[in-house]
Amino acid sequence: MTDASLPRVILKPRHALPFFNRHPWVFSGAVKGVEGDPAPGAEVVLVTDAGEFVARGLYNPNSNIVVRLYAWKERQPLDRSLWSQRIDAALALRRSVFGTDWNERGLRLIYSESDGLSGLVVDWYSGWLVVQFTSLALWQRRDDLLALLTKRLQPEGVWLRTEKSIREAEGLEVADGLLTGREPPRPLFIAEQGVRYGVDLVEGHKTGFYLDQRDNRSAVARYAADARVLDAFCYSGGFGVCAAVCGRAKSVLGLDSSEAALALARANAELNGVADRCRFERADVFAELPRRAKTGERFDVVILDPPKMARSRAGLQRALKAYLRLNQAAIELLGQGGILVSCSCSGHVDRDAFEEVLSLAATEAGRSLQILEARGQATDHPVSIHCLETGYLKCYICRVV
Repeated sequence: MTDASLPRVILKPRHALPFFNRHPWVFSGAVKGVEGDPAPGAEVVLVTDAGEFVARGLYNPNSNIVVRLYAWKERQPLDRSLWSQRIDAALALRRSVFGTDWNERGLRLIYSESDGLSGLVVDWYSGWLVVQFTSLALWQRRDDLLALLTKRLQPEGVWLRTEKSIREAEGLEVADGLLTGREPPRPLFIAEQGVRYGVDLVEGHKTGFYLDQRDNRSAVARYAADARVLDAFCYSGGFGVCAAVCGRAKSVLGLDSSEAALALARANAELNGVADRCRFERADVFAELPRRAKTGERFDVVILDPPKMARSRAGLQRALKAYLRLNQAAIELLGQGGILVSCSCSGHVDRDAFEEVLSLAATEAGRSLQILEARGQATDHPVSIHCLETGYLKCYICRVV
């Protein structure tokens, strides 16, 4: 379809600059009007209020993101050829970083906006793919996308995972389940830096495992030699088991509210021969950390990796208060020279705000902190310079003084 025949989405005056700079999300508040009658998922052209071409995108009037942008050339249709090029570029990046032997790996192969495919996430787990569609328009194009992925990767099966909030936000009527091939085993096993993990692709958190923390797990292990480690919100034991195996931690205590996650964590400790040094308990971390601090219990390393606390800007202040409580309690559990590892996966909490939380938490605890490492997400989760929201993960390794 030619540019002239496409419906046009017209921006309000003085709203075009972010999109000329290739930010991919056009929110409803930036839109002046729509020419034509595009159906949900249709291809449209984004223009300024003066009619100047900006980009091509896919339209969804039912979403707060009215248009997702994919091409900044007037004559570039959003078709199978473009999706093919974007998939090839994404896979080439992962092969350049991780090589070609993905037999027992867990990798993010396509990371939505960062790979020019806003609304699509694809993860690889030892031969299986897990896909997430966060865009109605790409869901409508799933047959092309899945055919391209299957041709290149020949997975054992493709499993769909969708967050309820995304279904509601995009008007997606989908149910998790098998899209093609065979169902994944439960658990399915991956290997990471000398550690093996069992993961649950069907019901586990996110797509089964926190792949974005891969490099941070390895970094934290360097501080764990002969240490007593507390892994709060431990999920399936990612940080704690790595600290025991790679860091030679003396002991690991993992806390989580999910018994299913704890069962997987115990199995992962057993799988790696460190069950004698790892203990996992069900607990409300927010209550458990202050309770242990009041009893005088102390650890050498405390790891905080809570779930997302701010899902919208409206929840930001509540999230910051929760981070403050958690970090203060964690600092109170650490002795002189102890290591605090504090993470946030909440995109609405930026680095400046999170560093202020750490400062306030230390002050409230009557201590000081030195930031040893300010880290982010693993390299298979690249950050788009045009969409800095893709850089959501913060991981601070700090020393208590």
